[in-house]
Amino acid sequence: MPLEIAGDTTAVEPQSSVFINCPFDDEYEPLMNAIVFAVVCCGFTPRVANESGDVAESRLDRICASLHDSRYSIHDLSRCTGEGDHNFARFNMPLELGMAMGRRFASKEGEGPAHDWLVLVPEGHAYIRFVSDLAGFDPGRHDDSQDSVIKTVMAWLWTRPDDAVTAMDPSQVLEALPRFEAAKEQLEIKWGKHPPWHLVVAEAKYAIASD
Repeated sequence: MPLEIAGDTTAVEPQSSVFINCPFDDEYEPLMNAIVFAVVCCGFTPRVANESGDVAESRLDRICASLHDSRYSIHDLSRCTGEGDHNFARFNMPLELGMAMGRRFASKEGEGPAHDWLVLVPEGHAYIRFVSDLAGFDPGRHDDSQDSVIKTVMAWLWTRPDDAVTAMDPSQVLEALPRFEAAKEQLEIKWGKHPPWHLVVAEAKYAIASD
């Protein structure tokens, strides 16, 4: 287990940062763990909206800041269908995807650093029915398993034009994943449901080094 420090003293490089826009709930947590760990295993740094813990800024401000400081972003649209007694759908993920798309097009016009994004949808997901403007893109698909999410995320990151990608393959990542999940669970016991993000990332890196 890595030494815990009072704050994150490691500067995050935008070129190797990946913003993750996914549900934050218990049901999705195994897939979130898989995405975060796959990103780290590929040599990138995962970013999330609540990584700073800053209550002086709105969540939207924090999302904009993390997106702006990330070369890449991953967006899972799994929860954009009706849920619960009131059949409510979650639109935070499509909203943040739209922000990432806007940033990408702005960068193509020379406004700000480059940005690229990946959309994730479950097999058979009818995303075109509620966001038809994505019809011209090919989203990454998964079957709600950690194995399929890891393969999809890694296949995409391995095609990015960066030197951060490592030599680990999906089977090695899946094999090492339980070490990260066990360490993250201990962090949650010690710190609560949302431990400091830099400690979560440190545990992911340590799980790789312990292999």
